[in-house]
Amino acid sequence: MRTIGNIIWLVFGGLLTALGWAFAGILFYITIIGIPLGRQAFKMASLTLTPFGKTITYGGGIPSLLANIVWVIVIGFWEALAYAVAGALFCITVIGIPFGMQLFKLAKLSLFPFGATVDNVRW
Repeated sequence: MRTIGNIIWLVFGGLLTALGWAFAGILFYITIIGIPLGRQAFKMASLTLTPFGKTITYGGGIPSLLANIVWVIVIGFWEALAYAVAGALFCITVIGIPFGMQLFKLAKLSLFPFGATVDNVRW
């Protein structure tokens, strides 16, 4: 399911979304102040490119918590809301449920990206 899901995901918007996140990351990296935001944008790009078969682990402590608070206020809330609404719309049909679940995963990461790591699932 991982491979088929990722192929369908890429064809129907995952590639364009990942390219958008990568472009945002490059723009953030142009300034020294934007490098932490650029790292988060590249993290979102890697998960958006192929979300099936990946997990997110959270940690990082107080510095990540403070950065996430600023992130949520500036942009994270609206990103998470958009991903959550899209996920709910996908979950209306049985075929869309796996894709909706991936969108919920993206919503959680877009809400709290600092201190999170994206890992491949090993079987």
